[in-house]
Order: sequence, then C-alpha cells, then structure tokens
Amino acid sequence: MENIIGYINDLVWSNALIVLCMAAGIYFSIVSRFVQVRFFRHMIQLLFTGKASEKGVSSFQAFSIAISGRIGTGNIAGVATAIAMGGPGAIFWMWLIAFLGSASAFVEATLGQIYKEVKDGQYRGGPSFYIEKGLGIKWYAVLFAVATILSTAFLLPGVQSNSIALSMQNAFNVPVAYTGAGIVILLALIIFGGVKRIGKVAEIVVPFMAGAYILVALIIMALNIEQVPSMISLIFRSAFGLEQAFGGVFGLAIAWGVKRGIYSNEAGQGTAPHAAAAAEVSHPVNQGMVQAFSVYVDTLFVCTATAFMILSTGQYNVINPDGGFIVENIPMAKIGAEYTQYAVNTHFPTLGAGFVAVSLLFFAFTTIMAYYYIAETNLSYLYEKGGKGAIWALRLLLLVSTFYGSIKTAEAAWTLGDIGVGIMAWLNVVAIFLLRKPALKALKDYEKQRKAGVEEPVFDSRALEIKNADFWEHKKK
Repeated sequence: MENIIGYINDLVWSNALIVLCMAAGIYFSIVSRFVQVRFFRHMIQLLFTGKASEKGVSSFQAFSIAISGRIGTGNIAGVATAIAMGGPGAIFWMWLIAFLGSASAFVEATLGQIYKEVKDGQYRGGPSFYIEKGLGIKWYAVLFAVATILSTAFLLPGVQSNSIALSMQNAFNVPVAYTGAGIVILLALIIFGGVKRIGKVAEIVVPFMAGAYILVALIIMALNIEQVPSMISLIFRSAFGLEQAFGGVFGLAIAWGVKRGIYSNEAGQGTAPHAAAAAEVSHPVNQGMVQAFSVYVDTLFVCTATAFMILSTGQYNVINPDGGFIVENIPMAKIGAEYTQYAVNTHFPTLGAGFVAVSLLFFAFTTIMAYYYIAETNLSYLYEKGGKGAIWALRLLLLVSTFYGSIKTAEAAWTLGDIGVGIMAWLNVVAIFLLRKPALKALKDYEKQRKAGVEEPVFDSRALEIKNADFWEHKKK
C-alpha cells in the first residue's frame, strides 16, 4: 500500500506541477502588473474594512479563515522537511513561490467573489462555482468538488492531527490516541456550529498564535544576531547551487521549496477562494487583495520565522540523496517539528518542546477547522437543495480521519496530504488560467474607480460584461 501511495504521489507531484505553479505565478504577476507589490499597503487597510452580515463574514474573518487553512503544520514541520531534503536553499524557493503565488491567490479569490451564490442563507463560492459559471464545464466543476471533499475531509486532516499528536507525545508524553480524541471533541464543538462559529474562533485564535510564534522567533534571532548575515548568505548561495556542500541537492532545493511552499501557503490550490467568497464586500477585488496578503503572512512571516530559528541555531540535518547525511547537526532527530524544538531549546531548554507542541496545536487545529468549511462548501455545491444527511456524514468522515491520522505513521500522513494538495492544485491552476479575464477586468475596474476618488468601489458585473455573476446582477437591481 505504501508503494502504491508513493507512486501516486510521485505522479501527482511530477516536475510538471512545479513548473505549472511557478509559471502561473509569473504569468499572473505580469498581467496584473504585480498587484501583490503595487497594492501592498492597501491590502493591509482592506483587512479591517467591512462588517459581517447575516449572510457573510467580515473581511478580517474571511482572512482569518483562509489563514487558518494556510498556517498549519507546514509552517513548522513542513519548513523543517524542506531544509532536510533540499538544504537551506529550499527556503529561497519557498519565498519565491509565495511572492509569485500571491498573484495567483489574488486571481482565485477574486473569482471566488465574482461567482459566489447565496445558499442556505449564507454566501458560498469557490473553484467549483467559478468553474461551472465561468467556464461552463459542469463535469470539471463536479470533479473539483469531489476531489476537494476527498482531500480536505479525508486526506489532509491526518497530516495536521498527526503532527499535533507526535509533538504532544514528545513534549508532554501524552499518548497519541489521547491527543487524537481530544482534538476530535474540540473540533466537533466548533464544526457543528457552522461557518459563523468557525469565523469567530479563527479571528481570535489566528492573530494570537501567529503573533506569539513570530515573537519567539524574533527573540531567538536577536540572541543569534551574529549568525543572521551568514545564514541569509547561506540560503541564497544554496538556492542557486553556489554552496559546494549543497550542490548535490540543488534540484531538490527547488522541488522541495516549491512543494512545501505550495503546501503551506496554498496559493493556487483552490482552498482560499471558499473563505474569500464568504466575505461581505462591495467589490470582489477587495477579497482578492486580502487573500494575496494572507500568502505573505503565511510564508514570508511564519515560515520564515521557523526557518530562521532552525538555521540561525544550526539545529538541522540535510539528507544526502545517495545515502547518509550532507549535514548532521542533531543525530537521531526525526525530520519535522523536532528541528524547531531543538532550535528553541538552544536558548530556552525547558521551553522548546512544549512551545512548539502548543504552537502546532493552534496552527494545525485551526487548519482542520478550515478544511471542514471548505469540504462543506463543496458539498453544498453538489447538493442544490437539502443534503443535511450528507453534511452529517461529512462531519463524521472528517472526525474519523482526524483521529486516524493522529495514530498512523507520519510518513503515510504526509504522503496522503501531498496527494490531496497536488490534485487540487492541478485542477485549480488550470481553471484560473482559463478564467483570468473576469478577474483582470475586475481589477481594472477597481483601479479605475480608485483613481476617480471612489473610496469604496462597487462592482457591476453587467457593465463589465461578465456573465453568470448571478449574485452581483441581483444585488445591482
């Protein structure tokens, strides 16, 4: 079975997907005239505009739900894995895919808003909705919905719960089954409350968890300030094969940096548009920019915090693809969160394991919350009316897979998770490339209104000749 899973993973994550994601980011950056740079300050301002309504959440709540999905075990264990498999240079490629991916995130989130609907009294949207309405390809939309439900309710939750359980066992000697049961109970209390409860929990937990984690990273960097210049130099030299020690893993640095970058920030994967569509805004571009900024928060802030802690303290190993290690600074250490635990322990011997375990608990738990919301949205797409029985079955599946993930091997959990991410990325990146024109029209319209002095641009899909944007057509009437 492991061989079969490994074969499928290699097939999904071939070089073709890496090239596709990079090419999409480059293309969207160019055609949007680097929207992720031009509107950086405006992105931050938009975070705190707009209020929740009966049908939708506020911009900040939508941002928090999306960040819940983006910031997870990939920000701690995933970064460590990228360093272990591709060397320090992998971090540069994580940065690059985040910078380029923020343009892809802008396009997909804007499309999520353009083609959203009101279903069961709340806003619903995402790739399945914009594939059917924008491309008119029903089978493609259904395929994405089914693949996403399978990924977010079955394949991906196990990665998060597995990392929580292993870190809790390492830090506090808590049996993995006990941790798994605790996660399931807490998760059930939240997901049975619907999207509004998920949004309220996320907007409180996400800023706290990310802020505390980055603060500790800054303290550790300050204590190792003399190592920072050489560390940054090492990252760039290794990224381009100029560091002799890591020349043999140059290709792996690119592959693992992009792979773990996409897994962490989810740009182009098709997850964030679900949260973006739930926001109450006057113009789709509003959420496009908010979600573009969320990629920065995930990778350039949180992932970088992890990388700098690990590299500045030297608490990492790099595996030689031909066998053995290129660098072995921490013998017998498992690849993943242990690197970060050792890094924190360097200066805070009694804090490291516990701090990382608690951080992972918050990061990964909120990610599973976001997975449920995404899965439920796609189930809502498949069921035009009703579907209450299916929603209960979905909740049960997610809770069971979350518990099972906490007690299975980490390698199997990560491989299944990678397959889920890869399938969604293949389907969504192709879709947003084909649907780029409506998103770019919306951006041009937004910029035009801003230049005319309109502080809060309003979207009119009919004036822009964007068809099947039913919600906005009805809103304008």
